Parts: sequence; C-alpha cells; structure tokens
Amino acid sequence: MPDTQTARAADPMRNFQFRLEIPGVAQGHFTEVSGLGVRVHPIRYREGGIGQIVRTMPGPVDYSEVTLRYGLIRDRELWTWMQSTIQGRIERRNISIMMLDTDGATETLRWNLFNAWPCEWQGAPLDAMGRDVAVELLRISFDQMERA
Repeated sequence: MPDTQTARAADPMRNFQFRLEIPGVAQGHFTEVSGLGVRVHPIRYREGGIGQIVRTMPGPVDYSEVTLRYGLIRDRELWTWMQSTIQGRIERRNISIMMLDTDGATETLRWNLFNAWPCEWQGAPLDAMGRDVAVELLRISFDQMERA
C-alpha cells in the first residue's frame, strides 16, 4: 500500500539571489557569477588478457575558472588584487558564493573556493550612445571547491 502522506517538493532556487564573500573586498555589486564547475578526467586503459575491453578510472581533477561580473564603482580593491597577480605577487584567498532564499537574506547553499586568485580582467565596454551600467569582468582560478 503506498504511503498516503504526500511530501511537498521544495521549490527550485532562484538564480538572482546570491552573495559573494571575498576577503579584503567590500560587498561588491556583482551581477553575475558563472563557470562554477569541476571535472574528473577519465583515464582509459586495457587490462592484459581481456582483449579489446577498455576500462576507465578517475584521473586528474580540473576545476573550471569562475567568472565574476560586477558594476564598475570607484573602489579599486578587485583591480588591486589583479595587479598583485600581474606583478608576480599572487594573493590567494578563500572565496564563498552563497545562494539566498527568496527573502534575499537567508543563506540556503554555499560553495567555498579555496586558494583563489584572479587570472583575467576585462574592462567595461564604453559606448557614447549607451545607457547601460558599466560592467567589468574578473575571472578567478582556484585549487579546490566544496559545497557546504
């Protein structure tokens, strides 16, 4: 006999409620976070005496670079962090990306990126006829990720 109690499925999270924590950076005006991912590269091999069967086993782990887009403000903290990398003084920081509930305040999910450092910066496109917010891009490389 099936269980008569019906469990209500949780609503999917919304992608527009998020916050970033970067040590040394005041709360930024981030408009987008993309590229969060991890891949375990398979290693293919043949076992002796089994013929043509190709087996796989887990190989190196590769974390994708995360792209941050943010509204250009007068604050120079992210640019200074990038400049340190350019000058060979890599400042690794632990970054947290938090998904928030619909109230915009309650944390529902967190990804922690360890030993992160900026590897690419792109300035905001400028357009004399435009009316958009100036948005810069900062790409982040990191060594390890956890979902907390």
